[in-house]
Amino acid sequence: MRHVRLGRTGLTVSRLCLGTMTFGLQCDEATSRAILDRAAAGGITFLDAADVYPVGGGFQTAGRTEEIVGRWLEGRRHEFIVATKCGGAMSERPWDRGTSRKHVLDAIDASLRRLRTDYVDLYQLHHPDPETPIDESLRALDDVVRAGKARYVGCSNFPAYQLARALGRSELLGVGRFDTVQPRYNLLFRQIERDLLPLCREEALAVIPYNPLAGGLLSGKHRRETGPTPGTRFTLGNAAGRYQDRYWHEREFATVEALRPLAAEAGLSPTQLALAWTLAEPAITAPIVGASRPEQLDDAIAAVEKPLDAALKARLDELTVEYRWGDDPR
Repeated sequence: MRHVRLGRTGLTVSRLCLGTMTFGLQCDEATSRAILDRAAAGGITFLDAADVYPVGGGFQTAGRTEEIVGRWLEGRRHEFIVATKCGGAMSERPWDRGTSRKHVLDAIDASLRRLRTDYVDLYQLHHPDPETPIDESLRALDDVVRAGKARYVGCSNFPAYQLARALGRSELLGVGRFDTVQPRYNLLFRQIERDLLPLCREEALAVIPYNPLAGGLLSGKHRRETGPTPGTRFTLGNAAGRYQDRYWHEREFATVEALRPLAAEAGLSPTQLALAWTLAEPAITAPIVGASRPEQLDDAIAAVEKPLDAALKARLDELTVEYRWGDDPR
């Protein structure tokens, strides 16, 4: 597994990041540990979590993913780069969510307890918070770093204009700035190429995209005619509606079918093709790959060593260009 520099920082991370949001609901603890073992054996040393995970759960399951990761990390914490996020609702209490100073400082301590560590390498705001001034959030994150509870900070799901404003405010305030961005990005969702990725290149921000396989749709395992597959994100708790709305449509299935012969021609699986395309974007640092079974990681790890040639990359770009502009005939 190759390692790359995390944006403008001096930290290096594995070319793939293991997403853990399936741990604790879609996957039981034994399966989750087996996935972590398989990732480690394949050279993945970058792990991403969030305090609200597992995906598809509610208040009763929030934090379970971090607990599983924390138990697995015992005795080998320094062998891995660990990232987590805050901002999602952790209870019914109105102050137990968002990116206020109170919640950020409470959330990092709770995550550290669950992860059984005294620091995380990367701490991220999970979403923008319209109720909290960005200055307040940035100052809180700066205090987290100064207290030694995180080494770097970043954000997830921030549109380009909010990211640009946050960078400007951190410079003006003289506090630590975001070093990473975690957006959604794949062959079926390319809108960030228009403004977010150019901004990240300009500011030397690391890009750690999630959903590189479109929730598994780009793996080719789903069929429109049979309906959403039980046990996947398309049927899982409160995530089901979100994932069906994102990807479960005729246009997306037609694109997946058009990709199959291109993958076969290149000697790649559909998963390898989709991941190799994401990795071919120069702004991308480390795509986040998830799994519900250990063996699903094998294709992802192999994709790192199977770069696309320029002609195939151009064909894929042309085939999916409508997803770059967000045109949607539905």
